Amino acid sequence: MATPDQLIQDAQKRMDASVEHTKTEFNTVRTGRASAALLDRLQIDYYGQQTPLRQLATINVPEPRMLTIQPFDPNSLKSIEKAVQESDLGLTPSNDGKIIRLPIPQLTEERRKELVKLVRQIAEDGRVAVRNIRRDAIHHMKELSGKGQVGEDDERRAEERVQKLTDEHTQASDEILKPKEAEIMEV
Repeated sequence: MATPDQLIQDAQKRMDASVEHTKTEFNTVRTGRASAALLDRLQIDYYGQQTPLRQLATINVPEPRMLTIQPFDPNSLKSIEKAVQESDLGLTPSNDGKIIRLPIPQLTEERRKELVKLVRQIAEDGRVAVRNIRRDAIHHMKELSGKGQVGEDDERRAEERVQKLTDEHTQASDEILKPKEAEIMEV
């Protein structure tokens, strides 16, 4: 049997995880600058297994508009190059047989606006996840109250605390969105 405090702690952990997930998703959105985090979602077909790129290669940022990928196994070079070309990153890899270079092109105004829409959608998805967690927590509180395990006053206080957590986490999503939008629009 869960107590209101346990429900609130669980909701807070899940809301924190939701905000962290939103931050992680933001890192995979390409801006005008090179960032190794761009390649975090990339999965490589390595001997029939889908493997994260980070497990197959070293990713470096030698200059502001260049990424380099140096595979641990030279035989995986072609499959890494193919995965980058087929990804939605819009990057064109070039390799010299040992290392893959990914020049990061300047973003067009139109592409910047598309990326801003994308990060706003990612932030909204994060806020929706937080609100869903609030709904679940309040639903469980009402169940406890309905069974007579928690008084109405305790239920109301717990709901207020969950609402306060929701507001804080929604605001946190908004606060990480603003700098990301600014970074994308920066020329």
